[in-house]
Amino acid sequence: MEKQKFSVNARARSFAFAFRGIGSFFKREHNAWLHFAATLVALALSMWMGLSRSESFALVFAIGFVWVTEILNTCIEKMMDFISTEQHPQIRLIKDMAAGAVLIAAFTALVIGLLIFVPKILMSI
Repeated sequence: MEKQKFSVNARARSFAFAFRGIGSFFKREHNAWLHFAATLVALALSMWMGLSRSESFALVFAIGFVWVTEILNTCIEKMMDFISTEQHPQIRLIKDMAAGAVLIAAFTALVIGLLIFVPKILMSI
């Protein structure tokens, strides 16, 4: 197999494909807007409360973790629907496990948010 040379145009196309995928995610998935709202609230709170560098890092990582798992879950669901439109126990299991990954990511992000924001809120009371 021949190694391909680096191409700026090929890199630009790959970014265009990625942005198209993100755009499709927002157009087709209601959960995208829920995650977007939660992201805006978390970022607004972080600016209002003046988080430390490490707190900001944890928050950004948690937000990214949720976004990545939600998009991957959507991809898995779409693939499974493409493979078969019939009810199948193995496909249901795969989809449920992918949804479970999102739930774990969201719960992790919630715990991180609580660990960061609750002490700050309590200190300001």
